[in-house]
Amino acid sequence: MKNVMVMCGTGIATSTLVTTTVKEWLADNSLENLVVMHQGKIADEIGRLDEFDILISTTAVPDEHSDKCLMSLPLLQGIGVEDFYGQLEDMIRS
Repeated sequence: MKNVMVMCGTGIATSTLVTTTVKEWLADNSLENLVVMHQGKIADEIGRLDEFDILISTTAVPDEHSDKCLMSLPLLQGIGVEDFYGQLEDMIRS
């Protein structure tokens, strides 16, 4: 089971959109049972990033966590969505 944290600057608007979109994709691909989704504000979560297996963020994340972070810009722009989900699936299954 992978712990996935979706973060944005406020923990409200953008992270809610990304969380909803990712949850729908997980369900459509029968992966929802492999993850536990969390949502928050980066300022509140910065001290607990080690607790999560995968970070999905709309804002900058400290470099030491970049190996487990996916920037959610493709989901917001609609460009590179397949690559984003391919990387996410690889991270979930690893």
